[in-house]
Amino acid sequence: MANYRIGIIGGTGLYHIEGFSRQKWVRVRTPFGRPSDDFLTGQLAGRDVVFLPRHGRGHRILPSELNHRANIWAMKKLNVAWIISISAVGSLQARYRPCDIVLIDQFIDRTKRDFEHTFFGRGIVAHIAFAEPICEPLRQLLLRSARELDARVHNGGIYVNMEGPAFSTRAESITNHKLGYDVIGMTNLGEAKCAREAEIAYATAAMVTDYDSWKDDEAHVTIEMVIENLQRNAEMAKKLIALTIPRIPTEPNWECHDALRNAIITDKKLWPAKVKAQLRPLLQKYL
Repeated sequence: MANYRIGIIGGTGLYHIEGFSRQKWVRVRTPFGRPSDDFLTGQLAGRDVVFLPRHGRGHRILPSELNHRANIWAMKKLNVAWIISISAVGSLQARYRPCDIVLIDQFIDRTKRDFEHTFFGRGIVAHIAFAEPICEPLRQLLLRSARELDARVHNGGIYVNMEGPAFSTRAESITNHKLGYDVIGMTNLGEAKCAREAEIAYATAAMVTDYDSWKDDEAHVTIEMVIENLQRNAEMAKKLIALTIPRIPTEPNWECHDALRNAIITDKKLWPAKVKAQLRPLLQKYL
């Protein structure tokens, strides 16, 4: 039986989780370039885990510079079958307060980089189902853990993925608020798309740091505000991860773990050898 791992993507402080043992940094080379950083492998709550600091140690990478394909390809190569994403977001509705957790279930794409959010092309065409972009069973496990921790948690929400690095203009923020969207961030959509193509279960715990700039009676978002609330959120995020990990099954048998089964259109006989070799970790069970 394969020893499947659980991936965690988030801020650099998250790997200082009590009980995260046998830590070892591992460098992974990918056909899509360099990942954000080396990967920290180890054990937590009796499971093998892989942690990636999304923006690199020391926060050196802009959201628009993130190499989602390299990050997720490397996770797949390391036998990761589930990914918990911890992400800072701005609130677009009054009910989501700073330090709340929103377990999002939908995305709005405001990026311009779709071609960097897929492994396919170059001779192999695939169209994954993405109507439900978050792995629901994993999201429900996070919800159960958050409620047990008495966190201020919201079940579901729409995440607007902008590019940044500047925060929203007031007009953009008011528009997103009036459209009824829930939170805004700069990172998760590309991760979710690539994870689905890699048949990795993916769910996000969106940690609210601010009210963006739509709310007249609140200060507009600043980096100082974000960092202060990120630090406050970090302790809850660590507890959420530690409580959820032992609840994740040991075998990847959810629907998202077979996302490619009917998604690849190109006849296998026509797959270019070079592309097939590059995508071997994703395509292994279909070769």
